[in-house]
Amino acid sequence: MADKTIYFYNFSLKRGHCVEVEGFIPEDCKEFFINLGTDIKNFVIHFDVRIDYRGYKRVIILNSFKDGVFGEEQKETVFPFQVGTDTKVCFQFEQDKIIILLPAGNHFSFPVRFPIEEISYFEMGHLQLKSITLK
Repeated sequence: MADKTIYFYNFSLKRGHCVEVEGFIPEDCKEFFINLGTDIKNFVIHFDVRIDYRGYKRVIILNSFKDGVFGEEQKETVFPFQVGTDTKVCFQFEQDKIIILLPAGNHFSFPVRFPIEEISYFEMGHLQLKSITLK
């Protein structure tokens, strides 16, 4: 599995804009994640795609991480991801929520649970990065 984690500090995503992440899901991938926030202890969104990991199969786990503590999980069963393929996910940063646009055109939202003016931290793991685009 691609076990390399990629971090970007001084990332700058403002409200009304989105970050589009394109990557390749390796054949042996069990899960991949994308975190957006202010630093390693504060994620406005933890996006965890569980293909077959920790008892979850084909589920997306969403959460926040404030001062190093996870909040309440939100589970989504819409699952357009498949190992051995390219994928694209877009995170639209709004005033009170993050809208997640999935590859097949599906979307859902996750609430912004703590005050944040700008997303300045990006972290991604277990997905082979192809591109990151700010829009």
